[in-house]
Amino acid sequence: MFIDSHCHLSFPELRSQLPDLLAAMLAAQVQQAICICTTMEEYPAVLALAEAHDNLFATVGVHPDNEGVHEPTLQELVDAAQHPKVLAIGETGLDYYRLNGRSIADMQWQRERFAVHIEASLLTGKPLVVHTRSSSEDTLAMLRERGQGRGGAPLRGVFHCFTEDLATARAAVDLGFHISFSGILTFKNAAGLRDVAQALPRERVLIETDSPYLAPVPYRGKLNQPAYVPHVAQELARLWQQPLGEVAAITRANTQALFGMPA
Repeated sequence: MFIDSHCHLSFPELRSQLPDLLAAMLAAQVQQAICICTTMEEYPAVLALAEAHDNLFATVGVHPDNEGVHEPTLQELVDAAQHPKVLAIGETGLDYYRLNGRSIADMQWQRERFAVHIEASLLTGKPLVVHTRSSSEDTLAMLRERGQGRGGAPLRGVFHCFTEDLATARAAVDLGFHISFSGILTFKNAAGLRDVAQALPRERVLIETDSPYLAPVPYRGKLNQPAYVPHVAQELARLWQQPLGEVAAITRANTQALFGMPA
C-alpha cells in the first residue's frame, strides 16, 4: 500500500535490527523501500540489502555533507547505475547549513561533486535524489544550467525531505522534479511546510521517512523506520481532505513512475 521513497537501512542502528524492521514494514503495509547511498564506501552495503530483498532498492551517490570520503568519478556512478536494483543517482546536492567558518565560495567542492552526479543522472536516465539545505538558490541554478541531456532528455528526480518554501517547491516542480515529505510534515512547528504540501500538484508528491532520522508524530524523538511512513501519508490525507487509501495510491504511483519500480 505504501512506499518509503528514502531511508537508510544500511546505517548501523537500523541494519542491526533488519529482520524486525522488515516485519514491521509488512505489518504497516509498507510494501517497498528505497535504501539511499551516502558514500561510495557505503554503496556495497546498500546494494547488498537491495540484492537480498525483493522489496528493497538502492541508489548510488555521495551526500554533500560527507568530507574525506572517496570522490566518485562520473564513470563510477554510471557503471554502478547499470545494476537493475539501483534506481537513482544520489543522495546528492548542496548543503550550506554547516559551513564551520567557511564561506559559500569555499564550498566549490560541493558544487563540483553535485555537477558530476547531475551528469551521471543525465547519462543513465536515472532520476536524481537531491538534498538541499540553506542552498536552494544554488541548487536550482545548477539544475537549470545543467539539466538538459545531450540527446535532449530533461533531468528528473526528487527534492527529498523537503523543508524549503513554496517558491522553491514550485521552481523544482517546474524543472520536472518531485517533492518528498518526511515526518517533519507532522511536527507542530511545520505549519509552513504543510502549506507547501497543500499547494503542490498531487502527481508530484512522494513520502519518505529518511530513517533513522526525523520520526513522525507520535514517534518524534525516537529511532525512525520505514514502517512509520504511513504517518506522513495520514498527515497528507488530512491536508488534502482525501481518504488515506487514495493518498497511499497517489504517492505509490508517483514513486513507482519516477523510479521505474515494479508495481
